Amino acid sequence: MTKTLVIAEKPSVAQDIVRALTPVAGKFDKHEDHFENDRYVVTSAVGHLVEIQAPEEFDVKRGKWSFAHLPVIPPYFDLKPVDKTKTRLNAVVKQAKRKDVTQLINACDAGREGELIFRLIEQYAGGAKPLGKPVKRLWLQSMTPQAIRDGFDALRTEQQMAGLASAARSRSEADWLVGINGTRAMTAFNSRDGGFFLTTVGRVQTPTLSLVVEREEKIRKFISRDYWEIHATFGAQAGEYPAKWFDPKWKKGEDVEARADRVWSAAEAQAIANAVRGKKATVTEESKPTTQASPLLFDLTSLQREANGKFGFSAKTTLALAQSLYERHKALTYPRTDSRALPEDYLPVAKQTFEMLADSGMRHLAPHALTALNNNYIRPSKRIFDNSKVSDHFAIIPTLQAPSGLSEAEQKLYDLVVRRFMAVFFPSAEYTVTTRISTVAPHSFKTEGKVLVKPGWLAIYGKEAAEEVEGGKDGDKGQNLVPVKPGEMVNTLQVDPKGLKTKPPARYSEATLLGAMESAGKQIDDDELREAMQEKGLGTPATRAAIIEGLLTEKYMLREGREIIPTAKAFQLMTLLRGLEVEELCRADLTGEWEFKLSQMEKGLLSRESFMAEIAAMTERMVKKAKEYDRDTIPGDYATLESPCPNCGGVVKENYRRFACVGKPGSEGCGFSFGKSPAGRTFETAEANALLRDKKIGPLEGFRSKAGWPFTSEIVIKYDDEAHNYKLEFDFGDDKKGEESGEIVEFEDASLGACPICGSEVHEHGSNYVCSKAVPTAAQPTPSCTFKSGKIILQQPVEREQMTKLLDTGKTDLLDKFVSMRTRRAFKAHLAWDKEAGKVNFEFAPSKFPPRPGAAAKTIAAKAGKTSAAAKKSAKPAAAKKAPATKTAATKAPRKAAAGKAPSAALAAVIGNEPVARPEAVKKMWEYIKAHNLQDPKDKRTIVADDKLRAVFGKDSAGMFELAGILGNHLGGE
Repeated sequence: MTKTLVIAEKPSVAQDIVRALTPVAGKFDKHEDHFENDRYVVTSAVGHLVEIQAPEEFDVKRGKWSFAHLPVIPPYFDLKPVDKTKTRLNAVVKQAKRKDVTQLINACDAGREGELIFRLIEQYAGGAKPLGKPVKRLWLQSMTPQAIRDGFDALRTEQQMAGLASAARSRSEADWLVGINGTRAMTAFNSRDGGFFLTTVGRVQTPTLSLVVEREEKIRKFISRDYWEIHATFGAQAGEYPAKWFDPKWKKGEDVEARADRVWSAAEAQAIANAVRGKKATVTEESKPTTQASPLLFDLTSLQREANGKFGFSAKTTLALAQSLYERHKALTYPRTDSRALPEDYLPVAKQTFEMLADSGMRHLAPHALTALNNNYIRPSKRIFDNSKVSDHFAIIPTLQAPSGLSEAEQKLYDLVVRRFMAVFFPSAEYTVTTRISTVAPHSFKTEGKVLVKPGWLAIYGKEAAEEVEGGKDGDKGQNLVPVKPGEMVNTLQVDPKGLKTKPPARYSEATLLGAMESAGKQIDDDELREAMQEKGLGTPATRAAIIEGLLTEKYMLREGREIIPTAKAFQLMTLLRGLEVEELCRADLTGEWEFKLSQMEKGLLSRESFMAEIAAMTERMVKKAKEYDRDTIPGDYATLESPCPNCGGVVKENYRRFACVGKPGSEGCGFSFGKSPAGRTFETAEANALLRDKKIGPLEGFRSKAGWPFTSEIVIKYDDEAHNYKLEFDFGDDKKGEESGEIVEFEDASLGACPICGSEVHEHGSNYVCSKAVPTAAQPTPSCTFKSGKIILQQPVEREQMTKLLDTGKTDLLDKFVSMRTRRAFKAHLAWDKEAGKVNFEFAPSKFPPRPGAAAKTIAAKAGKTSAAAKKSAKPAAAKKAPATKTAATKAPRKAAAGKAPSAALAAVIGNEPVARPEAVKKMWEYIKAHNLQDPKDKRTIVADDKLRAVFGKDSAGMFELAGILGNHLGGE
């Protein structure tokens, strides 16, 4: 008997498909990697299991970072398994190759990426020749059981999916060609003078970065101008009202900062005020009704923008929440959509959704759903139901399934979608807008009043939203106006010129950057126009979050609050690309055209061959420009440092590669210079200034050795006797030099706690935390203790607070930025004092999985005293030594106290009633202190007690080193 193999994108979707099919296809048996019954075998990927690569004969292993082997444009692509999911791939391929499996169903996510995931698995399973089994496509917009069964009743054919498959492969191959060749070419260019400066570029990520850099350039070049507004208060018989002077003859010109209500000199503003003060004014007035429709339904980008603006969620977070609400909770429809409309036959489903909401028990939503049903608001509307505006997916709306067990963040996002869904069916909000002109000849003053008559859809957002009128706080619009009788003359009671300054454009937030990506950088505020531009945007709704996160990870951008700011590395890349005239990677609108062509290919309107030929030509041109560039420097807008040359006191200026002395006025430079990107990390201008000023900076993260290993170091500028000039050096904080020389150490910082070896004070010293008796001091010239622990261990900064916690409780919090020297992978661990080993060791959280029988427990000793030995020797990493398994805190027999003691009533009010060991009690106490901001701002070591802590401390404050002792008295006699 033959069977059909169903391949989903994720295990959770495979389980949903099995649950939906069981009533109609029979019970499934669960196996290790799949489900099976008489008709179907259901399995899943875990995202991408296969990736493309150049064939062996075209792949360059050695010398790939030189121009010699560029460009790499293979005639075809081979496939390679993704390392960490090989086991899953083999399991899926095994099912695909079964002789009794005669048909495949692609049940991956309904979009370009889902199509690619399946196609690459199918190709890999076939090997040298195609698998040769017919394929159907399951296209799901919703994950409810009925929607899944409906999808199986309407499977799409291979021919229907051909355009999407071509676009998916073309996007993947285009990104490979541009990313691999561009990154290698720009890295080769930047590494020509020695060292290794990895310079990543991408077909979509780099034009996105150019938007952020161009905005920052405008901000930096912006010169603020003073201007004045003239604000007045007029008195009528019925009361007072505000107004603002304006020029009724003003017309928009070349000055982008000019406005009808601005004057550019204090004298002119004062003259206007003096001319009208105390005079009578005539009043003309016009009132007219106006309406405001609700915004359109959400697509992914508009949802990400709204969630970022309202809650501060990153685009990545919003996508993850929406995906969870779609997959896990079945509460939202498919989120990775670029459509803001519903199919025209969806009106009955919309009504059912309102009925579900009305009966759901969600008190903040149900009354509005009931209002819509009772007033017959759910009616056909081209603004909501329009097949021409529905692509592969429709807008994001709630499903017929009422959710439960949502996290706080999931609930916020769900509510956002539900309110928007209901709002589009509600009537428009109705206002009366009054424009009043008060004239004291020849000067005119405008007042605008906007009164909400019927809230309409605004009622869904609550009373505050309904009553709030945009601009009402400006003083010249939005307020309720006192009436003025026909022909009444009003008094000019008060007139004040108000001095203001023009402001530069705002930095991008994730919300505004997503909007700019959607419209390829064009400023578009209108929803309808933005929709028309979507196909020419940067990336797709599904990929934009990942593009932004990638730029943040590569340190091209950083987040400060909600602002996104480009780094010096970003400016250097843009300077290079502009200098090389690689326009395609600098201009967002040109890359937007590539995205448009991919969407045309999806519709069968453009051939894959012609698109890939264009991408290959672009790649060749980009590499050629970099390879043939023969000038000494790249033209750009470079900075002049504030700090003088340390050698001659001259001016230090930036060029493409270096900061170099150009001498004092009238003289030449002395030859002093230092590279802008030592070991692949680019100096910010402020960092370069600080380095010149203090001759030292750091420790800084983000450096890479020639072998590509990351490391952390301080940087110093030292005088070189041979060169008779200063030069830049890495300083890895080896404190042994001071110890061996017998140089006396004076500690200026406060003690962090008691040394676990000898009980003396522990302080910061260089790049370590050391016992005061482990270095020569005036009190004890000969060291007698060995305690030392690094401030940075395997790239994980160990903050003072964590070292204090280790000294006080025996271990730190769980730290998550360690990077293994062997595997280069990040890992999490506590740092714990190992008394038997006499050193700080890693302590790992208990594994979720039981150890294999007979497997020895492995631990890694933190070589705490030598934090950057790897970086010291040309930044070559040394493997961390392994401590004997019996000597780590993770493998020692637990102490009796670990079982926990019952807290006193006073302590239970702070940390809860559960029995707890003292270290855990201290940790919970610190969480409470931090959450309630109870550290003294002038002395962080002092905790100021609130009412609950006063009952525990027995006094108004306590020192951090007292905590363990105090808590011991409150733990069941411990």
